[in-house]
Amino acid sequence: MSVRVLGCSGAIAAHSRTTSFLIGQRLLVDAGTGVGDLELDELLRIDDVLLTHSHLDHIAALPLLADSVIRGRRAQGRPPIRVHALDETLAALRRHIFNDVIWPDFTALPDPRHPVLSLQPIRSGQRLALAGLVVEVLPAYHTVPAVGYAIWPGEPRDGGCWVFTGDTTVNPPLWERLRQLQVAQLVIETAFGDDDREVAVCSRHLCPGLLAPELAQLEPGCEVFITHIKPGEHDAVMRAILALGLPHRISALRTGQTMALGSSLRLD
Repeated sequence: MSVRVLGCSGAIAAHSRTTSFLIGQRLLVDAGTGVGDLELDELLRIDDVLLTHSHLDHIAALPLLADSVIRGRRAQGRPPIRVHALDETLAALRRHIFNDVIWPDFTALPDPRHPVLSLQPIRSGQRLALAGLVVEVLPAYHTVPAVGYAIWPGEPRDGGCWVFTGDTTVNPPLWERLRQLQVAQLVIETAFGDDDREVAVCSRHLCPGLLAPELAQLEPGCEVFITHIKPGEHDAVMRAILALGLPHRISALRTGQTMALGSSLRLD
């Protein structure tokens, strides 16, 4: 089972797409602007979307996805796309996006009995079976209620998991849980450089100096991929992270990369 990086930037610019991962063919983790690079037939295969939180860079493509697939899914007799998120995230979508002002309410279109989107509440610590995968909802600490995810291609006892922290700052409950898991790959944000440490702290993101003690809690041998770097800051942030001398294989995530769950990153 592959993880395709549709977007991993902290903002937009040429060749920069915001956060979204396609797991296999049927599961999205976050719905940032990178979703727009999928072909229509790829969009039509998506059955589930896992959202980490309500910020625009992680949900921007969700309303447009609904509009793109509504006709095709209805013609195919497909059920609604299930959107899994915290209660607070779903409430934000209802109030601020699918409100018939910013965007049509696709949770009631084409008709309330057969909508294109179905909003499904989740909670931290919950395990889900989605698209042939096992998903555990992980705690995150951000400016709005947020989560991360651990995903296994089979039963958790059979191998390591792929972990995405979502947007988070210093997060002791996350590391408490990860110490109990076999983590094969960790995708963790570092949105700012150390020169913007105050901004990182107040916006509850990470910078290299805050990342170091977080990764010190991770067993060596796990592959670590840095995401959510702001456009124009990539090289400086990665130089600072690599200078930390941490005992992990660390690299920057890039749009268009794929990885196999529980295996090593590879380029298509």
